[in-house]
Amino acid sequence: MGKYTKDDIVARAQELARMISETEEVDFFKKAEAQIHSNEKVRALISQIKGLQKQAVNLHHYGKEEALKKTEAKIASIEEELDSIPVVQEFKQSQLEVNDLLQLVATTISNKVTDEVVTSTGGNILSGETGSEIENKSCSHH
Repeated sequence: MGKYTKDDIVARAQELARMISETEEVDFFKKAEAQIHSNEKVRALISQIKGLQKQAVNLHHYGKEEALKKTEAKIASIEEELDSIPVVQEFKQSQLEVNDLLQLVATTISNKVTDEVVTSTGGNILSGETGSEIENKSCSHH
């Protein structure tokens, strides 16, 4: 029987999530998001995009290809305008930083689990082989 249960691991994951939510990266994200929501120009542009996206869905549904292309071009133009606003750039940068942190945590956990499995079976971390893989190789050479 293992040392830990799923419940133990989920409890630790929740603790880790709380820790992550209290990092500088997440604080910056929260502030950037608040600025986005309080910026009237940004809100108006997002509203325009949402309306045009609904229109695009309808145009696509009814096979109105020319009108759809024009609507998609309008959406792209408004998205460019939106992306040129400094507060939006800061928000997108903060999203990337939080995603990078989450990816780093996930990769670290995955790599550590793999290393633990390999070493606990008497394997070789450098080759990534478990102990049973190494044993099978040496047995098949006889």
